[in-house]
Amino acid sequence: MPLPVQSRIGPRARIGYSFGSLVTGSFTTVPGLLLLPYLTDTLGVPGVIAGAIVLVPKVWDVVFNPIAGRLSDAGLVRHGSRRPFLLCGGVGVAVLFAAIFAHPGFGNPVLDAGYVMVIYLLCATAFGVFQVPFNALPAELTDSYGERTRLTSWRMGFLAVAVLLSGGAAPGIANGIGGVAGYRVMGVVTGLVILLGAVLMVLGIRDAPVGRLRPSAQGWRELVTTMRRWRSFRRLVAVYSVQALGLATLLAGVNYASRYVFGDPAVQTWLFVGFVLPALVTMPLWPRVGRRWGKLWGFRAACIAFGVASAGLCAALVLPVPVSFLFVGLAGVGYAGIQVFPLAIMPDLITDEEERTGETRAGIAAGVWTGAETLGMALGPGLFGLVLGLGGYASSVDGMVPQPDSAVIAILLGFSLLPGALVLLGLPLLRRDVLEGR
Repeated sequence: MPLPVQSRIGPRARIGYSFGSLVTGSFTTVPGLLLLPYLTDTLGVPGVIAGAIVLVPKVWDVVFNPIAGRLSDAGLVRHGSRRPFLLCGGVGVAVLFAAIFAHPGFGNPVLDAGYVMVIYLLCATAFGVFQVPFNALPAELTDSYGERTRLTSWRMGFLAVAVLLSGGAAPGIANGIGGVAGYRVMGVVTGLVILLGAVLMVLGIRDAPVGRLRPSAQGWRELVTTMRRWRSFRRLVAVYSVQALGLATLLAGVNYASRYVFGDPAVQTWLFVGFVLPALVTMPLWPRVGRRWGKLWGFRAACIAFGVASAGLCAALVLPVPVSFLFVGLAGVGYAGIQVFPLAIMPDLITDEEERTGETRAGIAAGVWTGAETLGMALGPGLFGLVLGLGGYASSVDGMVPQPDSAVIAILLGFSLLPGALVLLGLPLLRRDVLEGR
């Protein structure tokens, strides 16, 4: 029988749930940093085509994730737990992630790139099986408005650590070993981290509450009707997906900015540390901001901080490097709030909707949420690839070739101004009714 939902949850469940961020952080960070340069500078794929290859599996996930959400809701009602989805999805992501960078060596860039696209498609599908119930759990682990923010901040803290480690270690492994072998070893190591996160999470939440079991929705027509009427949820999803696009564009640009804006591939690791470490340090502060001034005001403040930092980075070509890193750190502070607040607001909206309808909505809502986020994260490398193409970027198979000034300017703007503009684009939608159930 399901345990009753609690206002506060114990440290084991809180930490156990947060270990899932090792899966989400590694999967979203490493491909965002390395998959596009892997295609353009190891397989010799042109930037625009490489961006399309990265995009195709994610477009599929937009369709698949709501389906995964509905199946997860049905599994919860039937078995009283979402753990089977979490375990199967996590193991699948770990194995397939290592396969993405295995480089079969067909000797033909078209075949090699096609292999990457197919395996990435399967890996993204497995990630949907994991991430959808992972995003649904906060609505079921606790019914407390404040505790959900606390749980989300713990999750984001673990995410910041995962992003810091994977974002720093993965490029270090790939660049340190070099060539195809470096990417292969990096893929295996990251896959093991993903596997560890999935297993520790499932073990950590095995005795946690699963919430009030309600019947799942009867059909897609009712779900479509719900989403059409659920204005507050639609607005929050729109904001989060556009901001995911901005963050993914920034991630895709880090590798290129380190080489051509800052002039040293090794700067990539320090850019990541300079971005994620301030996020990790300030992550516990954002829940206090939410309690003091409200989640919505905290969300707005985080967006503005990120936007100001992005505007400052536009001058990175002429600024002293320490000054540029101050703006990188401010962007990390804003990033922390951008991650905490929408994921803390979403469970509140889900609970209101489930109480109104008397049906389970967490899975399908998380599926729509994850699909929108996935699309934004997928479009980021594609958008940055388009920026590279417009700037006249020259692809190669040896990683470092001279670039025209137009390509360097395109890299700079794609790394700074464009992500900041996309994050700020969501501000007009952050109205008071986003916090309301309808």
